[in-house]
Amino acid sequence: MEKIQLDTSTILGNLFSGLTVAALSFPLALAFGVQSGMGAFAGLFAAIAIGMMTAWFGGTPSMISGPTGPMTVISAAIIALSIETSGSLSAAMGSIITIFVLAGIIQIILGLFKAGAYFRYIPYPVVTGFFSGIGILLIVLQIFPVLGYSSPKNVVDIFIEAPGMLKQVNYAAVGLASATLAIIYLLPKISLTLPGSFVALIVLTPVVTMLGLDVNLIGHISTGYSDLQMDKLTLNQSLGLSTIVISALILAVVGAIESLLTAVVADNKTKKRHNCNEELIGQGMGNMLSAVIGGIPGAGANMHTIFNIKAGGRTHLSGLINSVTLLILMLGAGSYVHFIPLPIVAGILISVGIELINFQQIRNILRIPKTEATIMLIVLGLTVFDDIFQAVTLGVVMATFLLMKKMADMTENKALSGTIDEFTREKAWADEAYLTQEIQQKIYIKHINSPVFQRFSPEFLALPNRHHEIEIVILRMEKVSYIDLLGVYAIKEAVSVLQDNNITLLVTGLQQQPRDMLKKVRMIPHILPENTLHLDFQSAIKSLSTVTPYPSSQKNEI
Repeated sequence: MEKIQLDTSTILGNLFSGLTVAALSFPLALAFGVQSGMGAFAGLFAAIAIGMMTAWFGGTPSMISGPTGPMTVISAAIIALSIETSGSLSAAMGSIITIFVLAGIIQIILGLFKAGAYFRYIPYPVVTGFFSGIGILLIVLQIFPVLGYSSPKNVVDIFIEAPGMLKQVNYAAVGLASATLAIIYLLPKISLTLPGSFVALIVLTPVVTMLGLDVNLIGHISTGYSDLQMDKLTLNQSLGLSTIVISALILAVVGAIESLLTAVVADNKTKKRHNCNEELIGQGMGNMLSAVIGGIPGAGANMHTIFNIKAGGRTHLSGLINSVTLLILMLGAGSYVHFIPLPIVAGILISVGIELINFQQIRNILRIPKTEATIMLIVLGLTVFDDIFQAVTLGVVMATFLLMKKMADMTENKALSGTIDEFTREKAWADEAYLTQEIQQKIYIKHINSPVFQRFSPEFLALPNRHHEIEIVILRMEKVSYIDLLGVYAIKEAVSVLQDNNITLLVTGLQQQPRDMLKKVRMIPHILPENTLHLDFQSAIKSLSTVTPYPSSQKNEI
Protein backbone atom coordinates (compact mmCIF):
# COMPACT_ATOMS: atom_id res chain seq x y z
CA MET A 1 0.00 0.00 0.00
CA GLU A 2 1.21 3.46 -0.80
CA LYS A 3 1.97 5.28 2.49
CA ILE A 4 -0.32 8.14 3.46
CA GLN A 5 1.28 11.32 2.20
CA LEU A 6 1.83 14.11 4.73
CA ASP A 7 3.98 16.49 2.70
CA THR A 8 2.76 20.02 2.10
CA SER A 9 2.30 19.44 -1.63
CA THR A 10 -0.57 17.02 -1.04
CA ILE A 11 -1.88 17.50 2.48
CA LEU A 12 -4.01 20.59 1.77
CA GLY A 13 -5.72 19.05 -1.26
CA ASN A 14 -6.40 15.80 0.58
CA LEU A 15 -7.65 17.64 3.66
CA PHE A 16 -10.11 19.69 1.61
CA SER A 17 -11.29 16.72 -0.45
CA GLY A 18 -11.72 14.53 2.64
CA LEU A 19 -13.88 17.15 4.32
CA THR A 20 -16.03 17.84 1.26
CA VAL A 21 -16.53 14.19 0.28
CA ALA A 22 -17.74 13.53 3.85
CA ALA A 23 -20.59 15.94 3.10
CA LEU A 24 -21.53 13.66 0.20
CA SER A 25 -21.01 10.44 2.15
CA PHE A 26 -23.11 11.44 5.18
CA PRO A 27 -26.59 11.65 3.57
CA LEU A 28 -25.92 8.72 1.26
CA ALA A 29 -24.77 6.53 4.16
CA LEU A 30 -27.94 7.38 6.07
CA ALA A 31 -30.05 6.58 3.02
CA PHE A 32 -28.34 3.24 2.42
CA GLY A 33 -28.74 2.32 6.08
CA VAL A 34 -32.47 3.03 5.96
CA GLN A 35 -32.86 1.06 2.71
CA SER A 36 -31.02 -1.95 4.16
CA GLY A 37 -33.55 -2.39 6.94
CA MET A 38 -30.95 -2.15 9.71
CA GLY A 39 -31.43 1.56 10.31
CA ALA A 40 -29.71 4.78 9.31
CA PHE A 41 -26.77 4.31 11.68
CA ALA A 42 -25.89 0.97 10.05
CA GLY A 43 -25.03 2.96 6.93
CA LEU A 44 -22.95 5.46 8.90
CA PHE A 45 -21.07 2.70 10.73
CA ALA A 46 -20.28 1.15 7.34
CA ALA A 47 -19.07 4.41 5.81
CA ILE A 48 -16.76 5.05 8.76
CA ALA A 49 -15.39 1.50 9.13
CA ILE A 50 -14.98 0.57 5.46
CA GLY A 51 -13.69 4.02 4.52
CA MET A 52 -11.08 3.94 7.27
CA MET A 53 -9.84 0.39 6.64
CA THR A 54 -9.53 0.86 2.88
CA ALA A 55 -7.72 4.15 3.47
CA TRP A 56 -5.11 2.28 5.52
CA PHE A 57 -4.93 -1.04 3.68
CA GLY A 58 -6.53 -0.55 0.23
CA GLY A 59 -4.70 -0.44 -3.07
CA THR A 60 -6.27 2.67 -4.65
CA PRO A 61 -4.95 5.94 -3.15
CA SER A 62 -7.83 8.20 -4.17
CA MET A 63 -10.72 5.77 -3.63
CA ILE A 64 -13.51 6.45 -1.14
CA SER A 65 -15.29 3.33 0.08
CA GLY A 66 -18.50 2.79 1.99
CA PRO A 67 -22.05 1.51 1.51
CA THR A 68 -23.14 1.50 -2.14
CA GLY A 69 -26.35 0.89 -4.05
CA PRO A 70 -25.61 -2.66 -5.23
CA MET A 71 -24.21 -3.81 -1.88
CA THR A 72 -27.14 -2.25 -0.02
CA VAL A 73 -29.77 -3.93 -2.19
CA ILE A 74 -28.12 -7.34 -1.75
CA SER A 75 -27.70 -6.74 1.99
CA ALA A 76 -31.37 -5.75 2.28
CA ALA A 77 -32.40 -9.04 0.66
CA ILE A 78 -30.17 -10.97 3.08
CA ILE A 79 -31.49 -9.05 6.08
CA ALA A 80 -35.12 -9.54 5.02
CA LEU A 81 -34.56 -13.28 4.55
CA SER A 82 -32.86 -13.56 7.94
CA ILE A 83 -35.69 -11.68 9.68
CA GLU A 84 -38.28 -13.85 7.94
CA THR A 85 -36.65 -17.04 9.22
CA SER A 86 -35.83 -15.68 12.69
CA GLY A 87 -38.87 -13.59 13.54
CA SER A 88 -37.12 -10.31 14.39
CA LEU A 89 -34.05 -8.24 13.57
CA SER A 90 -32.39 -8.85 16.92
CA ALA A 91 -32.90 -12.62 16.60
CA ALA A 92 -31.48 -12.54 13.07
CA MET A 93 -28.38 -10.49 13.90
CA GLY A 94 -26.25 -13.57 14.55
CA SER A 95 -26.75 -14.85 11.00
CA ILE A 96 -26.53 -11.37 9.48
CA ILE A 97 -23.21 -10.57 11.16
CA THR A 98 -21.84 -14.00 10.23
CA ILE A 99 -22.69 -13.49 6.55
CA PHE A 100 -21.21 -9.99 6.46
CA VAL A 101 -18.01 -11.05 8.25
CA LEU A 102 -17.65 -14.10 6.00
CA ALA A 103 -17.99 -11.88 2.92
CA GLY A 104 -15.06 -9.81 4.18
CA ILE A 105 -13.00 -12.94 4.85
CA ILE A 106 -13.66 -14.19 1.30
CA GLN A 107 -12.47 -10.86 -0.13
CA ILE A 108 -9.29 -11.03 1.94
CA ILE A 109 -8.65 -14.59 0.71
CA LEU A 110 -9.19 -13.47 -2.90
CA GLY A 111 -6.65 -10.70 -2.37
CA LEU A 112 -4.09 -12.95 -0.69
CA PHE A 113 -4.34 -15.45 -3.54
CA LYS A 114 -3.97 -12.60 -6.06
CA ALA A 115 -7.33 -13.21 -7.71
CA GLY A 116 -8.03 -9.53 -8.30
CA ALA A 117 -6.83 -9.56 -11.90
CA TYR A 118 -9.35 -12.22 -12.89
CA PHE A 119 -12.37 -10.01 -12.25
CA ARG A 120 -11.58 -8.10 -15.44
CA TYR A 121 -12.70 -11.15 -17.44
CA ILE A 122 -16.34 -10.93 -16.33
CA PRO A 123 -18.26 -10.09 -19.54
CA TYR A 124 -19.51 -6.54 -19.87
CA PRO A 125 -23.17 -7.52 -20.53
CA VAL A 126 -23.35 -9.38 -17.20
CA VAL A 127 -21.95 -6.43 -15.24
CA THR A 128 -24.10 -3.91 -17.12
CA GLY A 129 -27.29 -5.94 -16.72
CA PHE A 130 -26.75 -6.46 -13.00
CA PHE A 131 -25.83 -2.90 -12.05
CA SER A 132 -28.51 -1.37 -14.28
CA GLY A 133 -31.02 -3.76 -12.72
CA ILE A 134 -29.93 -2.67 -9.25
CA GLY A 135 -30.42 0.96 -10.31
CA ILE A 136 -33.94 0.30 -11.58
CA LEU A 137 -34.74 -1.70 -8.43
CA LEU A 138 -33.58 1.14 -6.19
CA ILE A 139 -35.82 3.59 -8.04
CA VAL A 140 -38.86 1.30 -7.95
CA LEU A 141 -38.43 0.74 -4.20
CA GLN A 142 -38.79 4.50 -3.66
CA ILE A 143 -42.23 4.78 -5.30
CA PHE A 144 -44.15 4.33 -2.04
CA PRO A 145 -41.86 6.52 0.13
CA VAL A 146 -42.19 9.28 -2.47
CA LEU A 147 -45.98 8.95 -2.28
CA GLY A 148 -45.77 9.11 1.51
CA TYR A 149 -46.18 5.46 2.50
CA SER A 150 -44.12 2.45 3.59
CA SER A 151 -43.04 0.30 0.66
CA PRO A 152 -43.80 -3.40 0.13
CA LYS A 153 -40.61 -5.46 -0.10
CA ASN A 154 -41.60 -7.24 -3.30
CA VAL A 155 -41.36 -5.37 -6.61
CA VAL A 156 -44.41 -7.12 -8.03
CA ASP A 157 -46.45 -6.04 -4.98
CA ILE A 158 -45.26 -2.46 -5.51
CA PHE A 159 -46.63 -2.41 -9.06
CA ILE A 160 -49.88 -4.09 -7.98
CA GLU A 161 -50.55 -1.73 -5.06
CA ALA A 162 -49.18 1.51 -6.56
CA PRO A 163 -52.33 2.42 -8.58
CA GLY A 164 -54.39 2.35 -5.38
CA MET A 165 -51.91 4.61 -3.60
CA LEU A 166 -52.21 7.19 -6.38
CA LYS A 167 -55.70 7.96 -5.10
CA GLN A 168 -54.37 9.04 -1.69
CA VAL A 169 -51.08 10.74 -2.44
CA ASN A 170 -49.26 12.66 0.28
CA TYR A 171 -48.36 15.72 -1.76
CA ALA A 172 -46.00 17.02 0.92
CA ALA A 173 -43.93 13.84 0.51
CA VAL A 174 -43.97 14.16 -3.28
CA GLY A 175 -42.89 17.79 -3.00
CA LEU A 176 -40.00 16.93 -0.65
CA ALA A 177 -38.72 14.14 -2.90
CA SER A 178 -39.02 16.40 -5.96
CA ALA A 179 -37.22 19.25 -4.20
CA THR A 180 -34.45 16.84 -3.16
CA LEU A 181 -33.91 15.69 -6.74
CA ALA A 182 -34.03 19.28 -8.00
CA ILE A 183 -31.29 20.33 -5.57
CA ILE A 184 -29.14 17.28 -6.39
CA TYR A 185 -29.24 17.91 -10.14
CA LEU A 186 -29.37 21.72 -10.25
CA LEU A 187 -26.81 22.59 -7.57
CA PRO A 188 -23.80 21.39 -9.65
CA LYS A 189 -24.66 24.12 -12.16
CA ILE A 190 -23.99 26.65 -9.39
CA SER A 191 -21.31 24.97 -7.27
CA LEU A 192 -19.23 21.86 -7.85
CA THR A 193 -17.96 21.87 -4.27
CA LEU A 194 -21.17 21.33 -2.30
CA PRO A 195 -22.84 17.90 -2.69
CA GLY A 196 -26.50 18.31 -3.61
CA SER A 197 -27.66 15.48 -1.35
CA PHE A 198 -26.05 17.12 1.69
CA VAL A 199 -27.56 20.52 0.89
CA ALA A 200 -31.00 18.94 0.39
CA LEU A 201 -30.73 17.21 3.76
CA ILE A 202 -29.62 20.35 5.62
CA VAL A 203 -32.09 22.72 3.94
CA LEU A 204 -35.25 20.62 3.63
CA THR A 205 -35.24 18.84 7.02
CA PRO A 206 -35.74 22.07 9.03
CA VAL A 207 -38.42 23.16 6.55
CA VAL A 208 -40.47 20.06 7.39
CA THR A 209 -40.21 20.82 11.12
CA MET A 210 -41.01 24.52 10.77
CA LEU A 211 -44.03 23.94 8.52
CA GLY A 212 -45.21 20.91 10.47
CA LEU A 213 -45.54 18.79 7.34
CA ASP A 214 -47.15 15.40 7.84
CA VAL A 215 -44.54 13.05 6.36
CA ASN A 216 -42.85 9.87 7.56
CA LEU A 217 -39.53 10.34 9.37
CA ILE A 218 -36.56 8.02 9.81
CA GLY A 219 -37.43 7.78 13.51
CA HIS A 220 -35.66 5.77 16.17
CA ILE A 221 -34.88 2.58 14.27
CA SER A 222 -33.13 -0.15 16.22
CA THR A 223 -30.09 -1.76 14.62
CA GLY A 224 -30.77 -4.97 16.49
CA TYR A 225 -27.70 -4.51 18.66
CA SER A 226 -29.67 -3.19 21.62
CA ASP A 227 -31.24 -6.62 22.15
CA LEU A 228 -28.26 -8.68 20.98
CA GLN A 229 -26.44 -10.76 23.55
CA MET A 230 -22.92 -11.41 22.29
CA ASP A 231 -22.76 -14.78 24.07
CA LYS A 232 -25.77 -15.85 22.00
CA LEU A 233 -24.21 -14.90 18.67
CA THR A 234 -24.98 -18.18 16.90
CA LEU A 235 -26.17 -19.10 13.44
CA ASN A 236 -29.89 -19.28 12.80
CA GLN A 237 -30.30 -22.93 11.92
CA SER A 238 -33.39 -22.30 9.78
CA LEU A 239 -31.34 -20.10 7.46
CA GLY A 240 -29.03 -22.97 6.55
CA LEU A 241 -25.27 -23.08 6.18
CA SER A 242 -25.44 -23.20 2.38
CA THR A 243 -27.56 -20.03 2.29
CA ILE A 244 -25.08 -18.27 4.57
CA VAL A 245 -22.07 -19.26 2.46
CA ILE A 246 -23.74 -18.43 -0.88
CA SER A 247 -24.97 -15.07 0.43
CA ALA A 248 -21.49 -14.19 1.69
CA LEU A 249 -19.92 -15.28 -1.60
CA ILE A 250 -22.32 -13.12 -3.63
CA LEU A 251 -21.62 -10.10 -1.41
CA ALA A 252 -17.87 -10.66 -1.73
CA VAL A 253 -17.92 -11.02 -5.51
CA VAL A 254 -20.24 -8.07 -6.18
CA GLY A 255 -18.22 -5.91 -3.77
CA ALA A 256 -15.01 -6.92 -5.50
CA ILE A 257 -16.40 -6.14 -8.96
CA GLU A 258 -17.75 -2.76 -7.90
CA SER A 259 -14.55 -1.80 -6.07
CA LEU A 260 -12.24 -2.79 -8.93
CA LEU A 261 -14.40 -0.99 -11.50
CA THR A 262 -14.18 2.13 -9.34
CA ALA A 263 -10.42 1.63 -9.05
CA VAL A 264 -10.09 1.69 -12.84
CA VAL A 265 -12.07 4.95 -12.96
CA ALA A 266 -9.74 6.42 -10.34
CA ASP A 267 -6.69 5.28 -12.32
CA ASN A 268 -7.92 6.98 -15.47
CA LYS A 269 -8.55 10.27 -13.68
CA THR A 270 -5.38 10.37 -11.56
CA LYS A 271 -3.02 8.69 -14.08
CA LYS A 272 -1.95 6.24 -11.39
CA ARG A 273 -2.27 2.47 -11.16
CA HIS A 274 -4.10 0.65 -8.38
CA ASN A 275 -3.12 -2.65 -6.76
CA CYS A 276 -6.18 -4.87 -7.21
CA ASN A 277 -5.15 -7.46 -4.64
CA GLU A 278 -4.38 -4.91 -1.93
CA GLU A 279 -7.73 -3.32 -2.71
CA LEU A 280 -9.55 -6.61 -2.12
CA ILE A 281 -7.74 -7.08 1.19
CA GLY A 282 -8.65 -3.56 2.30
CA GLN A 283 -12.28 -4.01 1.28
CA GLY A 284 -12.45 -7.32 3.13
CA MET A 285 -11.02 -5.84 6.32
CA GLY A 286 -13.44 -2.94 6.07
CA ASN A 287 -16.47 -5.20 5.64
CA MET A 288 -15.40 -7.34 8.60
CA LEU A 289 -15.03 -4.31 10.87
CA SER A 290 -18.31 -2.84 9.64
CA ALA A 291 -20.17 -6.06 10.43
CA VAL A 292 -18.69 -6.30 13.92
CA ILE A 293 -19.80 -2.77 14.89
CA GLY A 294 -23.28 -3.09 13.35
CA GLY A 295 -22.77 -1.74 9.84
CA ILE A 296 -23.76 -3.05 6.43
CA PRO A 297 -21.26 -4.19 3.76
CA GLY A 298 -19.88 -1.77 1.20
CA ALA A 299 -17.40 -1.33 -1.62
CA GLY A 300 -15.49 1.28 -3.55
CA ALA A 301 -18.01 4.05 -4.25
CA ASN A 302 -17.75 5.43 -7.78
CA MET A 303 -19.62 8.70 -7.14
CA HIS A 304 -17.67 9.43 -3.95
CA THR A 305 -14.33 8.62 -5.58
CA ILE A 306 -14.90 10.91 -8.56
CA PHE A 307 -16.03 13.70 -6.22
CA ASN A 308 -12.92 13.16 -4.09
CA ILE A 309 -10.58 13.35 -7.07
CA LYS A 310 -12.24 16.50 -8.42
CA ALA A 311 -11.85 18.09 -4.98
CA GLY A 312 -8.11 17.36 -4.96
CA GLY A 313 -7.91 13.96 -3.24
CA ARG A 314 -4.88 12.03 -4.44
CA THR A 315 -3.74 9.82 -1.55
CA HIS A 316 -5.16 7.54 1.15
CA LEU A 317 -5.15 10.54 3.49
CA SER A 318 -8.31 11.89 1.86
CA GLY A 319 -10.17 8.66 2.64
CA LEU A 320 -8.97 8.70 6.23
CA ILE A 321 -10.09 12.31 6.72
CA ASN A 322 -13.47 11.43 5.18
CA SER A 323 -13.98 8.66 7.76
CA VAL A 324 -12.87 10.78 10.71
CA THR A 325 -15.17 13.61 9.58
CA LEU A 326 -18.10 11.18 9.32
CA LEU A 327 -17.37 9.96 12.85
CA ILE A 328 -17.42 13.55 14.14
CA LEU A 329 -20.67 14.27 12.27
CA MET A 330 -22.27 11.14 13.70
CA LEU A 331 -21.24 12.00 17.25
CA GLY A 332 -22.32 15.63 16.88
CA ALA A 333 -25.50 15.30 14.81
CA GLY A 334 -26.48 11.69 15.42
CA SER A 335 -29.24 12.61 17.85
CA TYR A 336 -31.03 14.56 15.09
CA VAL A 337 -30.98 11.79 12.47
CA HIS A 338 -34.43 10.50 13.44
CA PHE A 339 -35.95 13.84 12.36
CA ILE A 340 -34.91 13.33 8.71
CA PRO A 341 -37.98 12.83 6.44
CA LEU A 342 -38.09 9.59 4.47
CA PRO A 343 -39.13 11.37 1.22
CA ILE A 344 -35.74 13.15 1.28
CA VAL A 345 -34.04 9.77 1.70
CA ALA A 346 -36.12 8.45 -1.20
CA GLY A 347 -35.04 11.34 -3.42
CA ILE A 348 -31.38 10.67 -2.62
CA LEU A 349 -31.76 6.96 -3.41
CA ILE A 350 -33.51 7.72 -6.70
CA SER A 351 -30.50 9.80 -7.76
CA VAL A 352 -28.23 6.86 -6.85
CA GLY A 353 -30.39 4.51 -8.92
CA ILE A 354 -30.20 6.83 -11.92
CA GLU A 355 -26.40 6.90 -11.65
CA LEU A 356 -26.26 3.09 -11.67
CA ILE A 357 -28.28 2.63 -14.87
CA ASN A 358 -26.11 2.38 -17.97
CA PHE A 359 -28.33 4.41 -20.29
CA GLN A 360 -25.67 4.40 -22.99
CA GLN A 361 -25.69 0.61 -23.20
CA ILE A 362 -29.48 0.42 -23.07
CA ARG A 363 -29.66 2.86 -25.99
CA ASN A 364 -27.32 0.57 -27.92
CA ILE A 365 -29.31 -2.59 -27.15
CA LEU A 366 -30.41 -3.04 -30.77
CA ARG A 367 -26.92 -2.43 -32.13
CA ILE A 368 -24.88 -4.87 -30.06
CA PRO A 369 -24.65 -8.63 -30.80
CA LYS A 370 -27.86 -10.50 -29.98
CA THR A 371 -26.12 -12.89 -27.58
CA GLU A 372 -24.72 -10.09 -25.46
CA ALA A 373 -27.98 -8.11 -25.57
CA THR A 374 -29.95 -11.19 -24.47
CA ILE A 375 -27.61 -11.87 -21.55
CA MET A 376 -27.81 -8.26 -20.41
CA LEU A 377 -31.63 -8.21 -20.52
CA ILE A 378 -31.98 -11.55 -18.72
CA VAL A 379 -29.67 -10.51 -15.89
CA LEU A 380 -31.38 -7.10 -15.67
CA GLY A 381 -34.86 -8.65 -15.62
CA LEU A 382 -34.00 -11.21 -12.95
CA THR A 383 -32.40 -8.53 -10.79
CA VAL A 384 -35.48 -6.33 -10.87
CA PHE A 385 -38.41 -8.75 -10.95
CA ASP A 386 -37.27 -12.10 -9.60
CA ASP A 387 -34.39 -12.86 -7.26
CA ILE A 388 -31.15 -10.94 -6.96
CA PHE A 389 -29.27 -14.09 -5.92
CA GLN A 390 -30.50 -15.95 -8.99
CA ALA A 391 -29.50 -12.99 -11.14
CA VAL A 392 -25.91 -13.10 -9.85
CA THR A 393 -25.71 -16.90 -10.12
CA LEU A 394 -27.16 -17.02 -13.62
CA GLY A 395 -24.95 -14.11 -14.61
CA VAL A 396 -21.85 -16.05 -13.58
CA VAL A 397 -23.04 -19.12 -15.51
CA MET A 398 -23.78 -17.02 -18.60
CA ALA A 399 -20.40 -15.34 -18.29
CA THR A 400 -18.73 -18.75 -18.27
CA PHE A 401 -20.58 -19.93 -21.38
CA LEU A 402 -19.90 -16.64 -23.17
CA LEU A 403 -16.20 -17.00 -22.42
CA MET A 404 -16.26 -20.62 -23.64
CA LYS A 405 -17.96 -19.51 -26.86
CA LYS A 406 -15.28 -16.91 -27.52
CA MET A 407 -12.55 -19.47 -26.88
CA ALA A 408 -14.26 -21.84 -29.33
CA ASP A 409 -14.40 -19.07 -31.92
CA MET A 410 -10.69 -18.49 -31.48
CA THR A 411 -9.97 -22.21 -31.86
CA GLU A 412 -11.90 -22.25 -35.11
CA ASN A 413 -9.70 -19.43 -36.30
CA LYS A 414 -6.65 -21.57 -35.39
CA ALA A 415 -5.25 -18.81 -33.26
CA LEU A 416 -4.51 -18.25 -29.59
CA SER A 417 -6.30 -15.75 -27.41
CA GLY A 418 -4.54 -13.13 -25.37
CA THR A 419 -4.83 -9.70 -23.85
CA ILE A 420 -2.46 -6.87 -24.58
CA ASP A 421 -0.04 -7.25 -21.69
CA GLU A 422 3.23 -6.03 -23.18
CA PHE A 423 4.19 -2.37 -22.82
CA THR A 424 7.75 -2.31 -24.16
CA ARG A 425 8.21 -1.35 -27.77
CA GLU A 426 7.37 -4.51 -29.66
CA LYS A 427 9.26 -6.26 -32.41
CA ALA A 428 8.59 -4.41 -35.64
CA TRP A 429 6.42 -5.96 -38.31
CA ALA A 430 7.87 -6.15 -41.80
CA ASP A 431 6.25 -2.95 -43.07
CA GLU A 432 7.57 -0.95 -40.09
CA ALA A 433 11.27 -1.56 -40.61
CA TYR A 434 11.87 1.50 -42.78
CA LEU A 435 10.60 4.11 -40.29
CA THR A 436 12.91 7.06 -39.79
CA GLN A 437 14.28 7.93 -36.36
CA GLU A 438 12.25 11.15 -36.34
CA ILE A 439 8.97 9.28 -36.84
CA GLN A 440 9.90 6.61 -34.31
CA GLN A 441 10.41 9.24 -31.62
CA LYS A 442 6.92 10.70 -31.87
CA ILE A 443 4.74 7.64 -32.49
CA TYR A 444 3.99 4.48 -30.54
CA ILE A 445 2.89 1.38 -32.45
CA LYS A 446 0.63 -1.09 -30.67
CA HIS A 447 0.21 -4.55 -32.20
CA ILE A 448 -2.82 -6.69 -31.41
CA ASN A 449 -1.85 -10.29 -32.08
CA SER A 450 -5.11 -11.92 -30.98
CA PRO A 451 -8.15 -12.54 -33.21
CA VAL A 452 -10.38 -11.48 -30.30
CA PHE A 453 -9.73 -8.07 -28.77
CA GLN A 454 -11.19 -7.22 -25.34
CA ARG A 455 -8.95 -4.86 -23.39
CA PHE A 456 -5.76 -2.88 -23.05
CA SER A 457 -3.29 -3.48 -20.26
CA PRO A 458 -2.90 -0.84 -17.51
CA GLU A 459 0.66 -0.30 -18.77
CA PHE A 460 -0.63 0.78 -22.17
CA LEU A 461 -3.11 3.20 -20.62
CA ALA A 462 -0.26 4.65 -18.55
CA LEU A 463 1.68 5.36 -21.76
CA PRO A 464 1.19 9.18 -21.73
CA ASN A 465 2.69 9.45 -18.24
CA ARG A 466 5.80 7.46 -19.11
CA HIS A 467 6.59 8.69 -22.61
CA HIS A 468 5.83 12.41 -22.87
CA GLU A 469 7.44 12.66 -26.29
CA ILE A 470 4.78 10.54 -28.01
CA GLU A 471 2.27 12.46 -30.14
CA ILE A 472 0.49 9.66 -32.00
CA VAL A 473 -0.42 6.05 -31.22
CA ILE A 474 -1.01 3.66 -34.12
CA LEU A 475 -3.21 0.71 -33.19
CA ARG A 476 -2.63 -2.18 -35.58
CA MET A 477 -5.74 -4.36 -35.81
CA GLU A 478 -4.97 -6.35 -38.96
CA LYS A 479 -5.11 -9.64 -37.03
CA VAL A 480 -8.30 -8.84 -35.11
CA SER A 481 -11.32 -10.61 -36.57
CA TYR A 482 -13.72 -10.13 -33.65
CA ILE A 483 -14.45 -7.41 -31.11
CA ASP A 484 -17.06 -7.47 -28.33
CA LEU A 485 -18.44 -4.83 -25.96
CA LEU A 486 -15.37 -5.04 -23.74
CA GLY A 487 -13.23 -4.24 -26.76
CA VAL A 488 -15.49 -1.37 -27.80
CA TYR A 489 -15.26 0.32 -24.42
CA ALA A 490 -11.56 -0.45 -24.13
CA ILE A 491 -10.98 1.55 -27.32
CA LYS A 492 -13.24 4.34 -26.08
CA GLU A 493 -11.32 4.45 -22.80
CA ALA A 494 -7.99 4.49 -24.65
CA VAL A 495 -9.11 7.36 -26.90
CA SER A 496 -10.24 9.32 -23.83
CA VAL A 497 -6.94 8.78 -22.02
CA LEU A 498 -4.92 9.70 -25.11
CA GLN A 499 -7.05 12.77 -25.85
CA ASP A 500 -6.56 14.03 -22.31
CA ASN A 501 -2.85 14.05 -23.08
CA ASN A 502 -3.16 15.50 -26.62
CA ILE A 503 -2.23 12.20 -28.24
CA THR A 504 -4.06 11.07 -31.39
CA LEU A 505 -5.03 7.45 -32.04
CA LEU A 506 -4.84 6.01 -35.57
CA VAL A 507 -6.21 2.55 -36.40
CA THR A 508 -4.99 0.33 -39.23
CA GLY A 509 -6.36 -2.82 -40.86
CA LEU A 510 -9.83 -2.77 -39.32
CA GLN A 511 -11.66 -5.92 -40.46
CA GLN A 512 -15.38 -6.17 -41.27
CA GLN A 513 -16.79 -7.43 -37.92
CA PRO A 514 -14.88 -4.93 -35.75
CA ARG A 515 -15.80 -2.10 -38.15
CA ASP A 516 -19.49 -3.07 -38.16
CA MET A 517 -19.51 -3.34 -34.36
CA LEU A 518 -17.89 0.07 -33.90
CA LYS A 519 -20.39 1.60 -36.32
CA LYS A 520 -23.38 -0.01 -34.58
CA VAL A 521 -22.50 1.62 -31.28
CA ARG A 522 -21.56 4.88 -33.07
CA MET A 523 -17.91 4.74 -32.10
CA ILE A 524 -17.42 5.39 -35.80
CA PRO A 525 -17.52 8.29 -36.60
CA HIS A 526 -18.11 10.01 -33.22
CA ILE A 527 -15.12 8.64 -31.30
CA LEU A 528 -13.08 7.34 -34.23
CA PRO A 529 -13.51 9.69 -37.23
CA GLU A 530 -13.07 8.09 -40.63
CA ASN A 531 -9.83 10.01 -41.21
CA THR A 532 -8.22 8.13 -38.31
CA LEU A 533 -8.99 4.72 -39.87
CA HIS A 534 -6.54 3.40 -42.47
CA LEU A 535 -6.47 0.31 -44.64
CA ASP A 536 -2.80 -0.34 -43.96
CA PHE A 537 0.21 0.95 -42.11
CA GLN A 538 1.68 2.82 -45.07
CA SER A 539 -1.41 5.01 -45.50
CA ALA A 540 -1.36 5.80 -41.76
CA ILE A 541 2.26 6.94 -41.97
CA LYS A 542 1.53 9.07 -45.04
CA SER A 543 -1.31 10.79 -43.17
CA LEU A 544 0.89 11.92 -40.27
CA SER A 545 1.48 15.34 -41.76
CA THR A 546 -2.26 16.04 -41.86
CA VAL A 547 -3.31 14.45 -38.56
CA THR A 548 -4.96 16.78 -36.06
CA PRO A 549 -6.17 15.96 -32.53
CA TYR A 550 -9.84 15.03 -32.11
CA PRO A 551 -12.15 17.75 -30.83
CA SER A 552 -12.76 17.21 -27.11
CA SER A 553 -16.52 17.40 -27.70
CA GLN A 554 -16.39 14.01 -29.43
CA LYS A 555 -15.30 12.15 -26.31
CA ASN A 556 -18.72 11.39 -24.85
CA GLU A 557 -21.04 11.27 -27.82
CA ILE A 558 -21.93 7.57 -27.48
